[in-house]
Amino acid sequence: MSSAFPEIHLVRHGETEWSLSGKHTGRTDIPLTPNGEAAARKLADRLKGLEASAVWSSPSQRARNTCALAGFGANAMIKPNLAEWDYGAYEGITTKEILAARPGWRLFRDGCPEGEMAPDIGARADYIVSEIRDANVPILIFSSSHFLRVLAARWLGLPPEDGSRFVLDTASISTLGYEHDLTEPVIRRWNQR
Repeated sequence: MSSAFPEIHLVRHGETEWSLSGKHTGRTDIPLTPNGEAAARKLADRLKGLEASAVWSSPSQRARNTCALAGFGANAMIKPNLAEWDYGAYEGITTKEILAARPGWRLFRDGCPEGEMAPDIGARADYIVSEIRDANVPILIFSSSHFLRVLAARWLGLPPEDGSRFVLDTASISTLGYEHDLTEPVIRRWNQR
């Protein structure tokens, strides 16, 4: 179903060694795996015919390379606010390992020592939402899972912690948009593989 209003397409980067193993990958700039590169190339067909007046990418190489392999790298604008959650002391550690040391921990509720809390990500997402609404054109965004989940929550006016309710697979495509008018933000499609 197409919309008369601008749609915002969100693409999570392709697989990396750390996304495969479940390690928290915020600011560590690691490359795509060969499978991640192949999935990023397949995005070109999946995004064929997409109308985007702007292409935005996180500064991470995993997002930028996914964007380039999907065929949109030449037009991409790097947006530092699209960077993944800063996991601080939990960078490179799995949730299982964190829970062994800190039972009951939840990222979206508790955040990360020496890193960001959900309101920090929410503030960055709010800035991006404001830019999207000011532009009022179709935009294609390449970033990482936890940031995009918070972006979706903030798009809907939900607290950043509610990003925990959305799951994103690698190389997935999701679409934000509007229903009846520009005052009714919605999720039009989510986590399409």
